[in-house]
Amino acid sequence: MNDIIHAAGWALIHFLWQGALLGLAAAALLWLMRGARPGARYAMACAAMLACLLWPAYEFAGALQATPRSLQTLVLAGGGAFGQSELLASIDNRLPLLVAGWLACVGTLAMRSAFGLAWITRARRNGSRNEHWQQCLSSLAARLGIRREVGLRIVETLASPITAGWWRPVVLVPAALAARMPPELLEALLAHELAHVRRHDFLLNLLQNVVEILLFYHPAVWWLSRRIRHERELVADGIAAQLTGEPRRLALALSELEKMQFSSQRMALAADGGDLMQRIRHLLLPPEQSSNWKAAVAALGLSAACLTGYANARIDAAKVPAARTPAVVDFKSCSKPLWPGEDLQAGHTGTVTLSFNIDESGKVAGSKVLRSSGHRGLDKAAQAGIGKCHFKPATVRGKPVDTWQKMQYVWTLE
Repeated sequence: MNDIIHAAGWALIHFLWQGALLGLAAAALLWLMRGARPGARYAMACAAMLACLLWPAYEFAGALQATPRSLQTLVLAGGGAFGQSELLASIDNRLPLLVAGWLACVGTLAMRSAFGLAWITRARRNGSRNEHWQQCLSSLAARLGIRREVGLRIVETLASPITAGWWRPVVLVPAALAARMPPELLEALLAHELAHVRRHDFLLNLLQNVVEILLFYHPAVWWLSRRIRHERELVADGIAAQLTGEPRRLALALSELEKMQFSSQRMALAADGGDLMQRIRHLLLPPEQSSNWKAAVAALGLSAACLTGYANARIDAAKVPAARTPAVVDFKSCSKPLWPGEDLQAGHTGTVTLSFNIDESGKVAGSKVLRSSGHRGLDKAAQAGIGKCHFKPATVRGKPVDTWQKMQYVWTLE
């Protein structure tokens, strides 16, 4: 569980810069593709949103599979190597609190979405039928090549027509709209909703909502989500205009929605999603479609830049030591090293600098002389002395690990 918490926490933290990088790349590509068809921009924005989900998921999976790195050589007395990782250790110690806060927010947003879906289910069940508009909807669905049965319900407490459901789709129509809007304009709105059904947009919208919930804290995710919804509506408008053969009729229907100031439902697909005035202009004055080869070249360049930045970030991250605690000696287990008889008689003194390995059980598994005292006997006696000591092993994220440390033995005569 501790490993899962730390892996999730660092994945969330790393997505701060990953999401910014993906958002900037997506913004640049969408600007370059401003003359492309809405479907191409929609596909690109969806790919960027998918990358926002897969990148932290890959980081999380990689962190779970990685084993704690071996600790660097540490100074037992000074602990200088630990000073460089104080910030990392501070963040690492607070990861459980960060993950708990993230889970609380995710749970709240998930409940909000669940209530929205429950409201749609209730509206679908309690809505009234209208045979005339049901026949009209079925006729339009057949012309669009939709083989599934698409239901229609009239709902009193609804602001705008919405499409709900994927396997058994239904179009919910406000009662006020059915009574006040001219039939030919309402038919154009129904064609728009059926375009969502044909493209399975309700399912895609649910997946998009999942990404919004999981990565709610990053502005780039919300910006991408708004852009996806806008491009999705433009695509549906194009299909509806082609079906009815009168783009002006759909533009007038959208204009009526603007006048009525209808609001949209987040968990369903509404006819008034996106910027209505921009959609009306797009229907009446469609922009000229330009060649996309320049955008493709730019996309490849930005993708290469993203991969390069990611590779460099991974290299830099590998250089950062993991949050850890040093090994601590149990002085009761240590005994004073025996002074070699020959060296004592000869009056030999000096300082031995040792490097020694402490295994996961806290025992000294080996040692080597980094700097000799100048006398072989004193060096060996120091190694024998440290070999008798027992330590509380060093840990990385709470797990015991073997480590190399160093210390000095000073031989003096008084």
